[in-house]
Amino acid sequence: MSDSSWTRVPAVTGRDLVPGLLRSLDPLLRGWLPRQRWFAGKGLPIGDFRLAAATELVPPGGRLGPLGLLHVLVDVEQPGRPPDCYQLLLGAHPLLPSALVRTALGPAVGGPYDGLTLYDAPHDPRMAALLLERLKLPGRSGDLRFTTEPTAEFPPGLAPRVSTAEQSNTSVVYGDRYILKLFRRVSPGTNPDLELSLALARAGSRRVAEPVAWFEGLDGDDGDSAPARGREPTTLGVLQRFLPGSSDGWALALASVAEDGDFRAEAAALGRATAEVHQALASALPVHRLDDRALERVAAAMTRRLEETAAEVPAVRPFAGALRSAYDDLAKLGAGTGPGGVVIAQRIHGDLHLGQALRGPDGEWVLIDFEGEPARPLAERRRPAPPVQDVAGMLRSFDYAAHHSGNGPWAARHRDAFCAGYAGVAGTDPREQPVLIRAFETDKAVYEARYEARHRPAWLPIPLSALARLAASPAPSPLSASESEECSP
Repeated sequence: MSDSSWTRVPAVTGRDLVPGLLRSLDPLLRGWLPRQRWFAGKGLPIGDFRLAAATELVPPGGRLGPLGLLHVLVDVEQPGRPPDCYQLLLGAHPLLPSALVRTALGPAVGGPYDGLTLYDAPHDPRMAALLLERLKLPGRSGDLRFTTEPTAEFPPGLAPRVSTAEQSNTSVVYGDRYILKLFRRVSPGTNPDLELSLALARAGSRRVAEPVAWFEGLDGDDGDSAPARGREPTTLGVLQRFLPGSSDGWALALASVAEDGDFRAEAAALGRATAEVHQALASALPVHRLDDRALERVAAAMTRRLEETAAEVPAVRPFAGALRSAYDDLAKLGAGTGPGGVVIAQRIHGDLHLGQALRGPDGEWVLIDFEGEPARPLAERRRPAPPVQDVAGMLRSFDYAAHHSGNGPWAARHRDAFCAGYAGVAGTDPREQPVLIRAFETDKAVYEARYEARHRPAWLPIPLSALARLAASPAPSPLSASESEECSP
């Protein structure tokens, strides 16, 4: 299909679709959505659906004959949580091939797709190729807007395949050139994965897989550029450079732990790469100092998360009283009564761990997935934060790798190497910010405890071990690199 074919037939939007669309989708979504790994409301009944937007990119009976491609944004209501909006790309087929049966929602009854089987279109190579063709052509399709970087090149023959990596989104790899991340749970606004990756790429950073195209939802706006009611467009998908032959840091670390190997050179290089990313983000986007009230608010939010987790996870309760001291020290730091210097906030990765770093065949590290923690609201994920939050996240990841395989001493060596590498570029050693490190590492371990209790109870001892260590930590004071083996107080 040529790019120009998209300009000849206007997309059909939700305002023009037969009103029976949602009625026909309702019973199919109730059975299919809870089975998807990216569905956030597992274990809770689904109350109702609301069709937020719908665009027929290819209507059945059009360019693909009996096949169709439908883009849907649907709000899902569940008791005890605010509505979640999910992005669906649905294929429509009169007789689904056996290779796609596992992706089926089921046959539609009534509505505009009556008699057709609906399925998850990214798993269909023909539909995935169609989406890449659309991404090559900037412009509008109904309520969707497609943007392409002027320097993007699209060689022919980029065969699509869905990535099997466990994640909260769906990714399609095109040959060995590009990877398209489709955000499944979406919120109005620019996703930081697009915002930060684009800022880094345009700043010339070599530590990022640069975006080449993306698409957004425009909230029903009829203009060409601004979304309705002044709201930012909703980022729906980002096409980025693929990194063939790369290995993720988590797999490399586990292999090293299993052999009690020496991964310190790689850990130090990863620390340097992290510091380079922080410097590039600080140059490209605003940076500000956190005053005493701001640090007190950060400490209060951490305390609130600790209390909520202790209420939900009984195993955390014995440590809760001692852990609060980490947040009390952070609040004192803001008041100028604790050890430490000026605390700055800037845009950071937001969910940095070994699985978010790829080492290429050339030995260089690239950071990926700047989305932040998906469970947190988009506005919170876009908020500037101290860079030490990313450092603490990586320290927790080294701890996870070691405890996952029962090799605690490995973590101490490699946490130290990461901090030393970071300091070599940043000019400031994370070990000389003990109040910040302890507070942010504690907050991360509290988050992990809640997550593991909900989703992987067998892994709960890993964050509990960290919480026990952090609860037993003495009042922090700045340490030199030679005084601390573990990069933490």
